[in-house]
Formats: sequence, structure tokens, C-alpha cells
Amino acid sequence: QVQLVESGGGLVQPGGSLRLSCAASGFSLDYYAIGWFRQAPGKEREGVSCISSSDGSEYYADSVKGRFTISRDNAKNTVYLQMNSLKPEDTAVYYCATGVHYICTYYSRRGIPSRSTDFGSWGQGTQVTVSS
Repeated sequence: QVQLVESGGGLVQPGGSLRLSCAASGFSLDYYAIGWFRQAPGKEREGVSCISSSDGSEYYADSVKGRFTISRDNAKNTVYLQMNSLKPEDTAVYYCATGVHYICTYYSRRGIPSRSTDFGSWGQGTQVTVSS
């Protein structure tokens, strides 16, 4: 059974940190790009970060550059999103999803936001709440 499972969300104060995990089962992440997206209540889903499998290229939305870091551990079949200096506006449900191996390289080189329509399998999401 092909499955992505996000974990690591929770309640954190502004300025705090969280590390989200996206663990795959039933298939290998080696051949897929992985994107992180988030959706806040009443808002559209937006791309946060993305990492290619082809060359390890990384993409970050302007709103999280310098604060979030994406990484992958193919041996553990897991992708991580380290989130530092969290702000209340980062509050959302965070999802990971698979994409073709080069898609994040494409976003990075074109300077365009990641698109949820370019991604296939999705996890169930993990809630991140930033509040004092």
C-alpha cells in the first residue's frame, strides 16, 4: 500500500521550531520529488518547499526562505521540513506529496511557485499552530 504519513506538527510559540517528517511506505522516495504544502482555514493550499530527487534542488516559497529547510534521508525513506523562527501566519495543516523527480529543479530555475497540481500522492496532513 502506497502511503505518505506526515508527523511532527503541534503547538509552538512564535519564534519556536518544529521539524516535520514525511515518511513513505510501500514505495521508495528515491525516484520522486517531495513537496511540502500548507493550507490555512479559508485559504488556498500553497506550496512551501520542494526537493528534487534528480539533483537535490530545493525550492522555497518567499514567505519561508531563510527559516525553513527541507532535507531527505533516502535510507529512512523520509523527507523532513525543519521550521525555525515560526510565525503565527505559519499556522496551517501541512501536507507532503510526491512529484516527478525533476519538478523542484524546474520551479527553482524558473523562479515560480510550486503547484499542487504537479503532485500526485498526498499524505493526510499534520497541524501546525503557532500561538502564544
